[in-house]
Amino acid sequence: MESEIFGRTRALLGEEKFGRLQEASVMVVGLGAVGGYALEALARAGIGHLILVDFDIVEPSNLNRQILALHSTLGRKKGELAAERVRDINPDCRITIKDMFINRDNLEQLFDQPVDMVVDAIDSLNPKCCLIEYLQQHEIPFISSMGAALKTDPSAIRLQTLNQTKNCPLARFIRKRLKRRGCDLGKVVCVCSDEVVSVPETALFMEDKPSDGGRQRHTMGSLPTVTAIFGLMMANQVILRLSGYK
Repeated sequence: MESEIFGRTRALLGEEKFGRLQEASVMVVGLGAVGGYALEALARAGIGHLILVDFDIVEPSNLNRQILALHSTLGRKKGELAAERVRDINPDCRITIKDMFINRDNLEQLFDQPVDMVVDAIDSLNPKCCLIEYLQQHEIPFISSMGAALKTDPSAIRLQTLNQTKNCPLARFIRKRLKRRGCDLGKVVCVCSDEVVSVPETALFMEDKPSDGGRQRHTMGSLPTVTAIFGLMMANQVILRLSGYK
């Protein structure tokens, strides 16, 4: 069965490089619009151990762009759903679920086991900055997603370092905070869109309730195509890096 599942990946990468993926441990932090698609690709690539980090449940507003969101999964934990989906793709994958909201105080708990690479798909500013700072300080390889909301042009999506990003408000805020914390922005690899957006006022609205239990914040419109491409580009980079293909 395994030879049939991963035959095409093995054919492209070669036995040795594919074997590295099977031995690899990858953490995906945030299983929403971007992280869900990153996880999908990593599972189908044959990553041997996936650590799934998310505290949230599926809500109706997720249905337009999140691969785990279906009418049949409304109200269920994203971590549990992600684990079920991965097992259905690759029953041999080892899965660890961490049902937690990331903050500065629980990062040691988050990394209670070694990982080869981290996919940062967090969309909250403070947790994202804390995670990136921790990963860089502890020399844990990672890739981060910047803002995919309000973007519509797939051709403007880039793989670059944080100091190269432009026209992304989230990246701008993160650059300022991480620079104050002494982080090397040139070593923060991320997926970001350079697109200059011009959107109607209706694309920005206040969410009904904060998903993280904090203060109410603006929610931005987004397309399923763009968020999916962000996630798939992140997964592609992880696959190439861990396999040593390029």
